[in-house]
Amino acid sequence: MRNLKRLLFFVVVVLIASATVVFMLENQQPATLVLFGWSAPELPVAVPVILALLVGLAIGPVLALFTRSRKKTKPSRVV
Repeated sequence: MRNLKRLLFFVVVVLIASATVVFMLENQQPATLVLFGWSAPELPVAVPVILALLVGLAIGPVLALFTRSRKKTKPSRVV
């Protein structure tokens, strides 16, 4: 069972990595990102999209840890 889980995890990681590579290769047209008057350098479309994905993947676990720690430190009610 453990080997099956490892194999499934490996397959999912390879699929996600290959989809990311294909996405980056297919989206090479240059684009400029403008946010609140600040203009980023001209980069391929895939770069800001992948960066947004990575930031989102990093924020999710941080928020989960924050909410989990808040639930543990909540004082218990005395009845």
